Amino acid sequence: MSDKVEEVLRALNAFGVSGLEDFERWKTKRKIGFIVNPIAGMGGSVGLKGTDGKAYKLALKLNAKPVAPIKALNFLNRLKAVKGAIELLTYPREMGENEAKQANLDFKVLGSIGEETTAEDTKRAAKDMLEAGVELIVFVGGDGTARDICEVIGDSLPVLGVPAGVKMHSSVFAVNARAAAEVVIEFVRRALPLELREVMDVDEEAFRENRLSAKLYGFMKVPVKSDLVQSTKVATTEFDNQIEIARYVAELMEPDVVYVIGPGTTTKAIADYMGFEKTLLGVDVVLNGKTIVKDANEKQILSSIKGRKAKVIVTPIGGQGFIFGRGNQQISAEVLKILGKENIIVVSTRKKLAQTGFLRVDVNEEVDSALKGEIEVIVGYGQRVLVEIR
Repeated sequence: MSDKVEEVLRALNAFGVSGLEDFERWKTKRKIGFIVNPIAGMGGSVGLKGTDGKAYKLALKLNAKPVAPIKALNFLNRLKAVKGAIELLTYPREMGENEAKQANLDFKVLGSIGEETTAEDTKRAAKDMLEAGVELIVFVGGDGTARDICEVIGDSLPVLGVPAGVKMHSSVFAVNARAAAEVVIEFVRRALPLELREVMDVDEEAFRENRLSAKLYGFMKVPVKSDLVQSTKVATTEFDNQIEIARYVAELMEPDVVYVIGPGTTTKAIADYMGFEKTLLGVDVVLNGKTIVKDANEKQILSSIKGRKAKVIVTPIGGQGFIFGRGNQQISAEVLKILGKENIIVVSTRKKLAQTGFLRVDVNEEVDSALKGEIEVIVGYGQRVLVEIR
């Protein structure tokens, strides 16, 4: 039967009707590598800004919950549309095997791991998959995971990140797990253009001390489909515009209302203008012009807003458009469910907003869906624009 289909497609191709290349790709299963960093993102909700080094142990003490397994399963469940066209190669237990079983996909396990996973396990997994001849490595993690994989494979084969970390400044990530699956399905069905994308990472120790120290570590090839793969974070330096925004927000802030204020230079400008303490890279809680919780974690935020009128003030990440789910995971799904969309205040300089023209969220499917649609963004003194959350 396939021979007849191929014969027809070749005949049609001679008359300019495409389809033969797609058919050729479908004839052979595509080898897809799948790596999960099970501890990625655990420091986010408890305010640790990552899980590098000793932070993982501290995150456990603070009762942090795993993030990566949920993202991994969400991604794999969507691959059932091309289940028969892929050969999934993964690593043992919590590094991919567990989620592949739950998704009921056919897979092959490579290598071995100890009781606790490390960066060396990620590097070894990437090396084993490279040697096994995979055509694409999909990893679930953050910038640190991307950096580990880049160290091993460089730009020798395509990769795609499913975002599960805290920072994710690199441009090798899909915008969320759903988008990652769409890219992979398209990659399997037909060839996608590959772009060299930056692998960035932040010094987490400096990050916890409220200093941003980001470094370019290399480039990896990424299959790119419009609006599904994020750009590199871009810094904002529009000081005058930030002061305009700060003046306006200061007039809007109400007495006896709790304000949860996210990270960023634009939100920091509000604090500086009003004279209360604000961490540049953390989430802070403010009441009546005073900081009541500095660098708050999810538990502290929930305690602060319980039974009170509360609002959240956030600014999008430059070049990416994310207002939740990147660098501010302390503002969790539970926090956002309590606050509701009507109590979200988005502020952005005009230049930053123009870089994307839209906003994004990546919390979970329920919250993401509830927040979609238009929202007002404060872009200057007395100036608001309607912007789509995708």
